Amino acid sequence: MTTGAIIMMLFGLGITWGGAAYCISVAMNKQSRD
Repeated sequence: MTTGAIIMMLFGLGITWGGAAYCISVAMNKQSRD
């Protein structure tokens, strides 16, 4: 694998996990408000 491919893979994982964490935090905030 080239360095660019590794960087893009890590970047993609960061977006995926970041998006999942964001969705979870939003869901937790909505639950705590009810």
